[in-house]
Amino acid sequence: MINNHTQHQCSNLNQRGLFWFRHDLRLHDQAAIAALCKKVAQITFVYILDDKNFSPNEFGLSPMGQHGHTFLLQTLEDLKRQLAGLGHELLVLKGKTAECLANLFQAGQYTHIGVSQHCGYDETAQLNAVKRFSNSLTVVETPTFGLFDVSTLPFSIEDMPDVFSPFRRKIEKHSEPLPVHDALASLPDAFTPPLDESFHLTLDIDLPAPSETSFVGGETAALSHLGTYLFDWQSASSYKETRNALDSWQDSTKFSAWLANGSLSAREVVRQVQLFEATVEKNDSTYWIYFELLWREFFHWLQYKYGAKWFHFSGIQGKTPSTQHCPETFRLWCEGKTGYPIVDACMRQLAETGYMSNRGRQLVASCFVHELRQDWRYGSAWFEHQLIDYEVGSNWGNWLYLAGVGSDPRGHRQFNLIKQTEIYDPKGQFRKKWL
Repeated sequence: MINNHTQHQCSNLNQRGLFWFRHDLRLHDQAAIAALCKKVAQITFVYILDDKNFSPNEFGLSPMGQHGHTFLLQTLEDLKRQLAGLGHELLVLKGKTAECLANLFQAGQYTHIGVSQHCGYDETAQLNAVKRFSNSLTVVETPTFGLFDVSTLPFSIEDMPDVFSPFRRKIEKHSEPLPVHDALASLPDAFTPPLDESFHLTLDIDLPAPSETSFVGGETAALSHLGTYLFDWQSASSYKETRNALDSWQDSTKFSAWLANGSLSAREVVRQVQLFEATVEKNDSTYWIYFELLWREFFHWLQYKYGAKWFHFSGIQGKTPSTQHCPETFRLWCEGKTGYPIVDACMRQLAETGYMSNRGRQLVASCFVHELRQDWRYGSAWFEHQLIDYEVGSNWGNWLYLAGVGSDPRGHRQFNLIKQTEIYDPKGQFRKKWL
């Protein structure tokens, strides 16, 4: 239970903070909130749903589709309820981020703004804009998204390896994940600014109970699933062998959706896996969960290194792929009508659920680039539109990798669709379900 501060240092009495939630929609392992709380006597919590998420981008797609939108609203509702229980309100605003922030700053007369650091190009640009145009504000920026921060990496960002294996070797030899931050001991007094109601987004949605067979947004569901996967099912013991299954809820961790919006902390996952290893079993499979988190970490920092190149047709290598965009071919791929059964089944699963297994993503991306010879960026944009676990680093990084313009040392990665079908759907059950 978090109680309001009963006293503050005199220096903080006139300090008022705005905490801007972005990809950190949780209260556990919240070093960013804790850092701001040390500076201020009053605090406001806000999340901004930018209108650009629902407007067509250069690929003709809105970045956020229905699946991701629903999952986000569930997450915000869960966070709102948790904060309400602590005597605080979550302001959920909708509009242009810059306009929402400007109105908040004016209405609230804030002295500080607290945020979690994020390596995404847009996220970095947004925060830099705040720093440039709000000179009177003290920005309290804290790394919470991944396992490491810049100071704990065994290399500078400029010298970071562009290939995963040397990245992993250096990390495992020289760095340990940052510890989980202690539970918040107290919060400053609540402050709600007088803001035009036109900016407010009303939630009040019916939040489903955490499920053992589907994704439900929010920290409550995330922590429930983490405990169930590890200690009830004990599925971590066999993760390495089962993780590539195409359509089984228990065969892979399914942490990705909650990790993506920060309702689950990657550091908390590591902590709980270590507890599992200490009390149940430690083997190659439990290590492999950490291994996959390192892949996420790799793409997270690599996008920080390369910035806008993350989205260029020629990628971070500057090599122009011999592919092109055909609107009709792209449409048929999106609709699961390519004529490649395993690909079509995966694409229809994605359209209906907002999720696809890691192996499925590799197969459909390989088909898109190599068999269909399409511009990889359109495939990545479709994933961004559809996936409930969309992350700018992992999504675009994996597509760069498959297209041969990213971090793959072999140049490109092409999967044999016939062979992959024989391995992962030998009896045709997956295809029968989705086609």
